[in-house]
Amino acid sequence: MTRVYLDHNATTPLHPDARAAMIAAMEHCGNPSSVHAEGRAAKAVVERARAQIAAAFGADGADIVFTSGSTEGASLALAGRKLSAAAIEHDAVRAWTSEELSTLPSGHVAPDAVENAALQLANSETGVVQDLPQGLAVSDMTQGFGKLPIAFNWMGVQMALISAHKLGGPKGVGAVVMPRGTDLAAQIRGGGQEMGRRSGTENTIGIAGFGAAAEAAARQLADGTWERVTELRDLMEEALVAGAPELICIGKDSARLPNTSCFAVPGWKGETQVMQMDLAGFAISAGSACSSGKVRASAVLRAMGFDEEIAQGAVRVSLGPTTTKEEVLRFADAWLQKHKKHRARVA
Repeated sequence: MTRVYLDHNATTPLHPDARAAMIAAMEHCGNPSSVHAEGRAAKAVVERARAQIAAAFGADGADIVFTSGSTEGASLALAGRKLSAAAIEHDAVRAWTSEELSTLPSGHVAPDAVENAALQLANSETGVVQDLPQGLAVSDMTQGFGKLPIAFNWMGVQMALISAHKLGGPKGVGAVVMPRGTDLAAQIRGGGQEMGRRSGTENTIGIAGFGAAAEAAARQLADGTWERVTELRDLMEEALVAGAPELICIGKDSARLPNTSCFAVPGWKGETQVMQMDLAGFAISAGSACSSGKVRASAVLRAMGFDEEIAQGAVRVSLGPTTTKEEVLRFADAWLQKHKKHRARVA
């Protein structure tokens, strides 16, 4: 049985360009902070990746501070600040903010005081894309980067969080992006790396992969890859609804990430669906991948006004650039077979 991976919002397969860049970076033994030739060579790898990410993210002239991922980035950007957020934010953001902002049934949030708010660009579970207001304090752009056209310099956001493994890069490396010269207190102190914002020897190999993945993601945005993925997502949803008219497609009437489908059937738990589809050869998820084995009712869906039954019954299917028409139709057929058995059991 050939397995089909449909959980790209949790993490993406490593892009071949990222793999090649990481292998090449392994040849550099120097510390990027060292002044000798070996150190300068390693530093060049880091700075090349920084430039690649800046170009792909529309952040030329901005400061890009490398971290271990968006979770660390959230602590760096949010610690010591009193910012408000909504319940739809990732746990890494919610841990540092107060939940004062309400979420509309559409999945959108309209902060009043944007300079004191944190608001994601796109939701990892529903795919709903926000209209980010100018002057926003912090935006988690982890899911949107690589899937949506982004120009940080024009968005008017004070700080953005991004992560490599959501766009074909390796796990364990991310960045905080901010206008040049922004005052930001370090949370990890020591040798003063990353412009004094994040001490510790840079993850040269991971950073190299991040840069190459960002460059590849920019090419995919330009060549229409995500328009094709949107067509596959819509085709899959049409097949699912045709066979299960009671299915609820969450966020369908809102602008969504091109690859993301979140849906629920009343009375059928998402955890059960995930296990059944796993046995059938398909990797999907129930909500955001935060800790292994933890499945709970979606706080995102509850914030949108859905009841507990739907919040516990939703699953997320997230496609990638290499997903094929045959794969999404195979998934729809397999899911509908399980749905038919579910209906027979509860009838």
